Amino acid sequence: MRSIWKGEVSFGLVNVPVKVYSATEDHDLRARQVDKKDGVRIRYKRVRDDDGEEVEYSDIAKAYESDDGETVILTKDDLASLPVEQSHEIEVTEFVPADQVDPVAFDNAYFLEPASRSNRAYVLMREALESTDRLAICTFTLRNRTRLCAMRVYKDILMLQTLLWPDEIRPAILEGLDKEAKVRPQEVKMAASLIETMAADFEPEKYEDDYQNQLKELIEAKAAGGEAFTVEEREEASDDDGDDEVADLLAALRASVKDRGGDAAESDDDDEDSGSKRKSSAGKSGSSSAKKTPAKKTAAKKTPAKKAAAKKEPAKKESAKKSAGSTSTTKKSTTKKTATKKTPAKKSA
Repeated sequence: MRSIWKGEVSFGLVNVPVKVYSATEDHDLRARQVDKKDGVRIRYKRVRDDDGEEVEYSDIAKAYESDDGETVILTKDDLASLPVEQSHEIEVTEFVPADQVDPVAFDNAYFLEPASRSNRAYVLMREALESTDRLAICTFTLRNRTRLCAMRVYKDILMLQTLLWPDEIRPAILEGLDKEAKVRPQEVKMAASLIETMAADFEPEKYEDDYQNQLKELIEAKAAGGEAFTVEEREEASDDDGDDEVADLLAALRASVKDRGGDAAESDDDDEDSGSKRKSSAGKSGSSSAKKTPAKKTAAKKTPAKKAAAKKEPAKKESAKKSAGSTSTTKKSTTKKTATKKTPAKKSA
């Protein structure tokens, strides 16, 4: 690799000479623009706006507008004269907890290599950062721009990760979140269960760039005079707002958890919550069943009356034995009294 910058990391009175290398590169297939009719390459020319005359790259300068609207032309030599361009120092300003820098701010990554005969200061810096679990916040100038960056340890190497400036991160003003939907506790628990079934250690090596792989396959197929893929016709997306999908969200979560061998059963709290909702809906659907409940209670009260009547029958038999010589008229009278006592029970029913 070829270094793109050379200087030193400074914190306090300690200086660590380093060389900076780009840590990343894209793997996209390179393409050039051509005329689709015959494949002749298309070239861009830098030309003057007034007469169309081509201008050499070395003769191109940059023009800026001053506060009063005047056009100011700056050459490469003018830009190189800036004091920050003369500095070859990565200045550490502070050390912050690693979790305080949001990943959204990370930009380009660079390797730092020891640039002195002894790498003792380099190793010291690396060990100190690793033991404290902190990031070194630094500033330095690279390619005509002052960079805010975080220095951290990456596989026993000091890595410099440039950070976006706060005003370069757009505010998240999204219309879709103006009215935030409410989710039920059982949906959150089921989603958490699905996450647990998919939990794993991150292994980036097992992922592939499908687009680039298919692009290579298409190129080879075209070179052989064939077709690699056939594009299937797709129906246009419907204009509905996805309410059906939201309604089936919990069912889809349960099915996903079950499909991955997880426990898709709801908790007691979920059952209780679902039960209360079923009771509420049952109360709204029909009041007639609720009115029947008092009648059932009243009917239940009949049982003691029957038991009492059953207890009185032996007593009636004993009195019948004692009054063996009583007439049938007396028996009829007793029967009428018994029937009269049963009447209140019927009324209550």
